[in-house]
Amino acid sequence: MAVLKARTEFTSALNQICAEKGIEPEVALESIKSAVVAAYRKDYGAKEDMEYSVDLDMATGAFKVYEFPEGKEKKKKEVTPPGFGRIASMTAKQVIIQKLREAEKAAVLDEYSKRVGTLVSGMIIRFDGPNAIVDIGKAEGVMPPQEQIRSERYSVNQRLTFFIKEIRDSARGREVIVSRSDPDLVKALFRREVPEVSSGAVEIKVIAREGGARTKIAAFSTQLGVDPVGSCVGQKGVRVQAVIDELEGEKIDVIQYSDDPEKFIIASLSPAEGVKVEIDKKRGQAVVSVPDDQLSLAIGKGGQNVRLAAKLTGFKIDIKGAKKPVKKKPKVEKISEAPELEELKLSTRTINALVVAGIKTKKKLMSQKDKVAEIKGIGPKVAEEIKKALT
Repeated sequence: MAVLKARTEFTSALNQICAEKGIEPEVALESIKSAVVAAYRKDYGAKEDMEYSVDLDMATGAFKVYEFPEGKEKKKKEVTPPGFGRIASMTAKQVIIQKLREAEKAAVLDEYSKRVGTLVSGMIIRFDGPNAIVDIGKAEGVMPPQEQIRSERYSVNQRLTFFIKEIRDSARGREVIVSRSDPDLVKALFRREVPEVSSGAVEIKVIAREGGARTKIAAFSTQLGVDPVGSCVGQKGVRVQAVIDELEGEKIDVIQYSDDPEKFIIASLSPAEGVKVEIDKKRGQAVVSVPDDQLSLAIGKGGQNVRLAAKLTGFKIDIKGAKKPVKKKPKVEKISEAPELEELKLSTRTINALVVAGIKTKKKLMSQKDKVAEIKGIGPKVAEEIKKALT
């Protein structure tokens, strides 16, 4: 950082303040001079066709105001009013105080910009319209409506864990934006609660979240012998329960990530079992069939389970109930009651009519051939066919 070379009480004090607060002395001086000119114009009625400049005596800290025609600084003349030194000094003081505040805020924001993507414990201190203002230590964080969870009820003095999402420019300047709904909040909580995640032995590949309701995370192990799902869940579920508690009871499903789309989709639809998948990679679609008793689990309440599975895998998932196979009765070979009649190559209907009438042999049929037309279901035409068959 540059310093003012003149060794006076004024410059020493200014150098010290600027060094402590991280302000460039030259920038502070230019700001002070501009503010003094503005004060002169306001209080002493500056001329429209004139320009003004300020000189500062580094030894005494006294200000002198000069007036000159536009673009002709060489023709400047001093127009410092009597008693203007007091006004200039007050203006300089205000400028320095303002610069110090801006520098402090900038330094704090720079510090928080390095913490973007991490967790912070904060307390809600007030509400500014729909925004919740959060005390996060050295600064105030802003939680806009889109970063809030609808099912959560926020109140003043409520302490929660927040995710530092970004430093955003707004009409009020730069602001620290904090979130409770961002999926990365879940990832950061697992990083805090699960040593394998923080060390990199387990990587959380994908997260699908509906804040306040349910989250699905796909974990992958980068080291042999490390169970990604078991690591995230913890013994008796203690680790995942710690994350659930921080999220006010939000449900969390931990599944194992797979490069195989079919395996990944099957895992993403848990807790449903017996899932079968047909994938169309070109269209990014998957047709899933599940047993009828697992259909409600696969779809979830209001379609939530399948919706999160689609977000997690990147496939459009169409779920259908699996059709139960119809059991066919074994075919039993039927023993003919009139094998001799079948040799005549008569129709099945004709043979059945003859059998009902008690005629099962050729001999019997021959003896009754003149009367078969009288048998129910035979008729004259069929009777002629029978006589021809017998000849």
